[in-house]
Parts: sequence; C-alpha cells; structure tokens
Amino acid sequence: MRTITRAVALTLLLCTALIALDRQPNTDYRARRVALSKQTNGGVVVLFAPTEEEGPNALYGFRQDNNFFYLTGWAEPGAAVVIAPEVPAKEGQTARPYTEILFLAAHNVTQEKWTGPKLGPENPRALEITGFDRVELLDRLRDELVKILPQPRSVVFTDVASGSDHSASTGPIEWLSRGNAFPNYNSIQDVKPLLSEMRAVKDAGELERIRHATEASRAAHRAVLKAMKPGMTELQISALMQYEFMSRGCERPAYSPIVGSGFNSTVLHYSDNYRKIEDGDVVVMDVAGEYGMYASDITRTLPANGKFTPRQREIYDIVLGAQRAAMQAFVSGKSVLTGTSPESLYKVAYDYINAHGKDLKGQPLGQYFIHGLGHGVGLNVHDPVTTPLKPGNVFTLEPGIYIPDEKLGIRIEDILYVDVNGKLVNLTTDLPHTADEIEAAMKK
Repeated sequence: MRTITRAVALTLLLCTALIALDRQPNTDYRARRVALSKQTNGGVVVLFAPTEEEGPNALYGFRQDNNFFYLTGWAEPGAAVVIAPEVPAKEGQTARPYTEILFLAAHNVTQEKWTGPKLGPENPRALEITGFDRVELLDRLRDELVKILPQPRSVVFTDVASGSDHSASTGPIEWLSRGNAFPNYNSIQDVKPLLSEMRAVKDAGELERIRHATEASRAAHRAVLKAMKPGMTELQISALMQYEFMSRGCERPAYSPIVGSGFNSTVLHYSDNYRKIEDGDVVVMDVAGEYGMYASDITRTLPANGKFTPRQREIYDIVLGAQRAAMQAFVSGKSVLTGTSPESLYKVAYDYINAHGKDLKGQPLGQYFIHGLGHGVGLNVHDPVTTPLKPGNVFTLEPGIYIPDEKLGIRIEDILYVDVNGKLVNLTTDLPHTADEIEAAMKK
C-alpha cells in the first residue's frame, strides 16, 4: 500500500512539474515530428537534449535546446529522440512503419534528491505525459537504432555543430558511430535547415505564447514610463522590468537586458547597466521576457526627465518615421527584411533615415543606422523567417540612429506577425510610439 501511495505521489509531482512550463498540446509536437519525417526521404532523425551541465542560462535553471523542444515539448535534460518515417517495402528492403521514440535517462536517486524526481519510461503515464508512441530508457537507444536502420544506404539527420556553435548531439553521435550503432548508414546530414524552415512559420500555439511573452513585456515597459527619473541607475530600471514580466509568468529574460543611458544609448548591445541616469539623458531599453520557451523583443527610448530636447525629438521622429515607412511598404509574399532590393524593408528604412535630418557636421544620418532592420522571433529571440515574408512569420522592425558624438541613441522596436490574410499585425501597438505619447505617459 505504501509503495502504491509513493507511486501516486511521484506521478502527481511529475505532472505538477510538467505543467509548470506552459507548453502546447502533445498533438502539436507529434504533428511536427510527422511533418519532419516526411522531409527526410527515408532518413532517420536522431537528436539529443543537452545535459544539465550543458544547458545555457544556468542562473534561471536548465533551458532545453530549441530544436529539441520544438519537436518534443520535453523540457528536461539528458533525453534523446528518434524519428523514422514510414518506408514501404522495396526490393532488398523490408517495410518500416512510422516510428518515434523518446529516450529518457535512467533514474539517478542521489541526483534526484538535488534536482527533483524525473519521469522514467516505467511510469504508467509516460506515453500520456509525453505524447510519444514509445518511451524507452536511454540505455536502449543503440539497440533500437540497429533495429530501425537495417536497410543499406540509410541517412541519419542530426544537429550538426558548425563553426563555434555547440551541439548536444555531436558527442553522442560520434560515440554511437564508433560503437557501430549505425551499421548501414550512408551519411550524416544536418537537420537544422529542415527545422529552420518549419520554425519560420508559427502555428497558433506558438503565436499564443509569443503574445503572452509580449503582453508581460509590454507591462514592464509601461511600468518604466511611470518610474523613470534622473538619479536612478540603469540596473534599477532593468530590475524593475524583469520583476514586471516575470511576475506575469515569464521564466527568464529572452536575452540579456539592455538599458543604456547617455553615451551608453549608442552602444548596441550594452549590458553593464551600472550607470546613474542623468537629467537630459535618453535611455534605450531593449528588454523583454520569455514565456513557455518563446521570446518577445521590445525596445523603447525615453527621456530620463520626461521631456525630449528639440534635438532628441528630431532624431526620435526620424527613427519612428523610418519604422512607419517600412510597415507601410510591407507586402506579404514580396517583402524581405534584409538587402537593398526594391522589396527590402531595410532599404525603405535606411533611405528614409538618410533623407531626413543631418548630423552636427551636416552629413546624412544613414551612417548612424548601423544594424539590420529586424529579425525573426520565436523559440530564439533571433528565430528563422521566410524570404520573402509570409503568413505565420513573427519578426521585429527596429530602426535606430546612434550618434556617439552627441551621446544620443534612439531605437524603436516592435514585434509583428503576418496573419493568414497577409496583414501585418503589431503586437506592441498599445505601447506609446510617438514622442508626444511618451511624454504624456511619463506625466501620469
């Protein structure tokens, strides 16, 4: 009886842990696995999750690899997944049904005293909880691969590390290859291009979580409109914003918060956040949270004392005009974020900036727009988007002007998506945009 009671208690603990992270229904992840399997031309996908030690953002706890989570919805470390498409019988080959297996590490009782109980394949609710057809011990992965890859010229798709990128799959795949787990494989190919194409188009569940992250992050920016004043430190502003979006369910910042005042407003990825904000400064706040593994990304620029100087307002209006010009030029199925083609939204924004206003030497301001116009947003704050942009894409538009000689940097960043009708929808439309709106909000 005691054993049954302990088992029930453990199951309840596991279920509570799993629902702590807002994830989509299991059917959504299964649909992605099936869709991916149909693109491998019979190849088998083998992916590994990072271990506890490999996972990034240790300050906020383990964070799952984006591609692994996209396919599995599984947020725990040390797992693996195998996805094999259905293969009909051919001459010299036996038929293979569609196969998906989630592999979980064996229980480490000592470690679980520190990290909490983990789900194992022996749990009677393992299939229900994970949504997989099969859940097996990680120790069985090699044996299962040998069964799945009996045919000659098999292709294994995995997360291949490139350049300085780290892949949790590299070591295990090399070990399996040495251990003859792939006796008939012909080649190992990178699965990331296939997954990037899939991830570029967000489904309704993904958009819902991006919306939540954005709503929480909007609240953080609204709070600063009330709190900002000279004498505060950049760190105080960063702390307030993190409190606001994390108190609304975000697990962590979506990226290192940027709060730059005075000269620091001209430093694109400034992250020290130590300076005391002075009267007359502008403050660039590129800060947003992550919810259910999905990021938001918002930037606003405020006058520290609640009132823009004429020069600050001039530059602010030019940046806002460039953003609005890009939004007005958007055409679903034609527009692109980068480059200098007639369809480039970057070119629209750059040309606007270069045609409006001058620096103190009388030179055009285009030289001070020193970064891209935008990027995709999703599981990664810099997520894939399609080229050209189309329905389901979520991305930012963030023109900026940074003039170090004037200690003046302005960036305005909104997060948008393309709806099913090809319309551009601004998820941050209710935040103040114009200089007048900002000054009015800071007076309240």
